Amino acid sequence: MNLDRIIAVRNTKTLYRSDDKCVKVFNEDFSKADVLNEALNQARIEEIGLNIPKVLAVTMVEGKWAIISEFIKGKTLAQLMQEHPEKKDEYLNLFVDLQMEVHSKTCAGLNKLKDKMNGKISQADLDANTRYELHTRLEGMPKHNKVCHGDFNPSNIIITEDGSAYILDWSHVTQGNASADVARTYLLFWLAGDIAGAEKYLDLFCQKSGTAKQYVQKWMPIVAASQSVKGNEKEREFLLSWVNVFDYQ
Repeated sequence: MNLDRIIAVRNTKTLYRSDDKCVKVFNEDFSKADVLNEALNQARIEEIGLNIPKVLAVTMVEGKWAIISEFIKGKTLAQLMQEHPEKKDEYLNLFVDLQMEVHSKTCAGLNKLKDKMNGKISQADLDANTRYELHTRLEGMPKHNKVCHGDFNPSNIIITEDGSAYILDWSHVTQGNASADVARTYLLFWLAGDIAGAEKYLDLFCQKSGTAKQYVQKWMPIVAASQSVKGNEKEREFLLSWVNVFDYQ
């Protein structure tokens, strides 16, 4: 297995291309259980019929855990949006359609989104009263069991030469309320500095799905608080600023 071609480097893992395979190598101290769970979740998503890279193996590479998947050749939607700004609306339409397709699926074996968020809020750098308010709001939100990607952004969509779209990176997938997933995507646009794109995305999603914008906005403080636990200091500061953007009532 040739690991000379690095695709991407993240805080906890490095992605390589080896011929027609993508090899995701995790850091030595990364949890074995989390690696196996990610591979299992990806396999589960394959089985419900979404277009994603197939898991080929879970193995060890130089003492580190690794997941081997199909390598999908193409360009990310983020690249295409940058290269063809005149087509951004067209790409944004496709992006929303793909996310709605994800939300149309259910997958019983996945972790619950509410459980994950409750755990993250407990770890957030917030005072006890704010955490209590967020936990209370989260418990009061409608319970759904839709597949939620958890990191749905244009850099996780690959478009191949024949126009096929593949959805990448299922490490954060859960089952729960789709509007929480939408709130997360909205904040990711903001984090990338694309505020106009964030607003267009949210308007388009709400229009296509028949979701009230105010309903997604109710999720913003909850999602921002839960996401603030990871990431760098600047991102944490930005996300925590969203916790008080909307009233809790």
